[in-house]
Amino acid sequence: MESLYILIPIAIVFVCIAIGIFLWAVKSEQFDDLERRGYDILFDEDDTKHKNAVSNFESIEKKTRNDKDSRNG
Repeated sequence: MESLYILIPIAIVFVCIAIGIFLWAVKSEQFDDLERRGYDILFDEDDTKHKNAVSNFESIEKKTRNDKDSRNG
């Protein structure tokens, strides 16, 4: 019976610590988007390829504009 006087406060302290850690995780946005991190790994290369393709297209487009301007000007 006397051990309950020690174990109950210890259990309450552990529960308070667990609630504190959970609230910290929620406030620091640990649970906002669980699937995005997994998709980032799968589609990371596609994003860089797409960005490179867009930048290449933009540079080609600028070149053709400059060539047209130099011919017309």
